[in-house]
Amino acid sequence: MRFSKKRQIYTVAFYNVENLFDTVDNPLTADDQYTAKGERRWNKKKYLHKIRKLSSVIAQLGTNLSAHAPAIVGLVEVENSKVIQDLIRHKNLSKHDYGFVHYDSPDERGIDVALLYNRRFFEVLSSKTYELDLYDEDGNRDYTRDVLLVSGRLNGELIHVLVNHWPSRREGIEESKHKRIKAAKVVHEAIEDIKRHINDPNVIIMGDFNDDPTSESIQDNLLTDELFNPMNMLHRNGFGTLTFGGKWNLFDQIIFSKNFFDSGKSKHTFLHAEVFNQKWLKVHRGKLQGSPFRTYIGPWYKGGFSDHFPVYTYFEKDE
Repeated sequence: MRFSKKRQIYTVAFYNVENLFDTVDNPLTADDQYTAKGERRWNKKKYLHKIRKLSSVIAQLGTNLSAHAPAIVGLVEVENSKVIQDLIRHKNLSKHDYGFVHYDSPDERGIDVALLYNRRFFEVLSSKTYELDLYDEDGNRDYTRDVLLVSGRLNGELIHVLVNHWPSRREGIEESKHKRIKAAKVVHEAIEDIKRHINDPNVIIMGDFNDDPTSESIQDNLLTDELFNPMNMLHRNGFGTLTFGGKWNLFDQIIFSKNFFDSGKSKHTFLHAEVFNQKWLKVHRGKLQGSPFRTYIGPWYKGGFSDHFPVYTYFEKDE
């Protein structure tokens, strides 16, 4: 009975994989750091090591309750389709038959968002991107990541997944806040487009929002009466997905429409959300002890995973 129940539980996950670059210089983007002659001395050995590490994490997300590897995984900070193909073709993931949706974004560093999907459980019907149109104070275009919308059927049920990587806080939290608020408006633009064709759609919004669940961009501009953010409780309980200045933030979130609580409206019912913060994903010693074990700390190569922990949610399918 327990095994049968586990087979009806499906994982939806999100992971900022931190600078998953190949070793080839793209003359159109600022990827020079991640080449053999670049500042990071990025080479094939380091690249393949990172692919192995990341694929091992993705394969394990949610498997303490689900009999399956994740049905859907949103990714950010991937350079191109090649690195995604290398990721899903690694032996850690190849048996799970992942497909992916990816578009090149206008981001100046060349980092994009993407969606992995397990072909056994999810069928892509359509996809598109929404541009975040930003300008600096001099009127110059500030190129950043698009919002990715993928519509498809999860176990036969139509759902719409929005993958986000909102503008960073590099200029300062308050100074950059307006950019993330504008990103929230772009997400609502996409949802309104969906609603023109579908009444009460099943929507999942995931991403690295570069803001916490309680931030203005999320709490006041993204969330509505129709949306639920399970990461709010995790945030209140002290969980985080990354550290900055010795403090935890929970920038990586999965938010969804409330019809996932109603079995009469959805065949998938939300169970709970988690941060995947296993001990082996953490720095073991020093002033960064307990924080995510990343590939580089400053200029020094450490061979870790990412500067973010992944997050995931469980949905149970009706019998």
